[in-house]
Amino acid sequence: MPATSQTLEDVCATCHANATCEEKADLSGKVCNCKYGFVGNGRSSCQDKDECQIGAVKMCGQHTTCHNTYGSFYCTCLHGYHPSNNLPIFIPNDGTHCQDIDECRISGLCGEGGQCRNLDGSFDCSCRRGYQVHDGTEPFHPHQDQAFCKVVDCGQPAPLQGSVLLSATGTTYGSVAVFECGDGFLWRGGVNTSLCGADGQWRGRSMRCEAKCGPVPFLARSEVVWRNGSLAMHRCVEGYRSWRGTNVSVCSSSGVWLRATLTCIEIKPPISHLYISNEKCLHWRAEKYEEDTEVYKVTYSGTRDYERTFHDRRKQLLSSRAKWVEVCLDLLPVTNYSISITAVSAQFTASISTNTSLTEPPAAPVVYYREFETPAPTLRLRRSPDALDAISFYQVLVLPVEGVVVFTCSSGRSEYIAAQIHVSHITTAMNFTVGDGRHYGGFLNAPLENGRNYYIILRAVSQWKRTLKSSCVLWAKVRGSSFVLKLSSVSAAAALSMVSLAAVAGYCCFRFFKRM
Repeated sequence: MPATSQTLEDVCATCHANATCEEKADLSGKVCNCKYGFVGNGRSSCQDKDECQIGAVKMCGQHTTCHNTYGSFYCTCLHGYHPSNNLPIFIPNDGTHCQDIDECRISGLCGEGGQCRNLDGSFDCSCRRGYQVHDGTEPFHPHQDQAFCKVVDCGQPAPLQGSVLLSATGTTYGSVAVFECGDGFLWRGGVNTSLCGADGQWRGRSMRCEAKCGPVPFLARSEVVWRNGSLAMHRCVEGYRSWRGTNVSVCSSSGVWLRATLTCIEIKPPISHLYISNEKCLHWRAEKYEEDTEVYKVTYSGTRDYERTFHDRRKQLLSSRAKWVEVCLDLLPVTNYSISITAVSAQFTASISTNTSLTEPPAAPVVYYREFETPAPTLRLRRSPDALDAISFYQVLVLPVEGVVVFTCSSGRSEYIAAQIHVSHITTAMNFTVGDGRHYGGFLNAPLENGRNYYIILRAVSQWKRTLKSSCVLWAKVRGSSFVLKLSSVSAAAALSMVSLAAVAGYCCFRFFKRM
């Protein structure tokens, strides 16, 4: 075999699988070239060429997508476009291109009442005249939005004054309604038909119907709420109520109104001018439209700023025909009250609040008067533990008896305070020993002197801020232990007891004063 032939065969044997062995242009020998769609040296490499990397528009044209394949590529059209050769894929070497799809050729694409508009590569919808878009805005896309077109509905046609609806073809766009004058009215001109327009309103009617009896009679403080031919119904305007009479005017066959007799009176609250006197008596004006009896429910609730656990809740019922009503409540002292009065039949409630002031202490606690000859007598006090009185504390007063004694509950001139005991330290009973030498509430319970006579007085004190009120009760008498003194002073002691007890009875009255 010649050497030249052997060389040519060796070159072609080295070509890549994706290459062809071709004659050189100068006929000087063979050469390996990669096939179409591949790039490389033809011998050791021939790799796939990605034609799509330079862009779909350059490779496939407008509105396309380029798809690379091994050793080749193909084109497809974007959504809304289709190939001119009607094939799903193409290579644009034969002039094939992508052109717009006219979606509006499909009937009913936009639904009832919708009209389609073709766009480059898409479409949109809007509503025809007589339809309105719902659940969206115009324009809309039926495949992407929830909007749709709905026919305009004008609703039931309302007759003008004096007219009645005779017939109607419907209530939607383009419907026609026909009217006529009602009983007791005459047609005096105008158009008696109405057309449902694209804006949802009935239009075009202009008929005039005049009443045979003329305008409806005017009633003071009332208005006409309904009229049908020869009948007219009246009602009281806001702020007034019907009291007596009929509320219907009738057009008679003679052309004259039989006037309604309705009387309207001003509406006033069933309870007004509410006030409190003497911190416990409620007064109010009762507004009633007839001479009837009203039942009132009075509810009141009391709290105290200084006693958080305290609550006084009570209610009472009363009936009255009076124009001015008065009721006095058993309100506790130094208490904040909220009071409501309800007129039961009228279902009306009025409210008021008040603060009660400090009063004199109630009747003194239960004590048993005794006389002792020991300088350290033990006395006993009883008190109800659930009392709602305003007593703040008790004071034990020691009054030396010398001559004629004049004592007032708040004097503080002859006696001295042996003890002060807060009510919170007393439950149902308390034993107290006079002169035990201990301190009570900052006061020394000093021992009594032998041979002297004393009156022991219990003072109950109510206190609220800087205000004090008190009352006193004679608790005991302590006689001197000297036998000579006791014998020489029997008559005097008897006389003194009379004077002292008279003084206590006469001056242990409630007396108001303020602590300076």
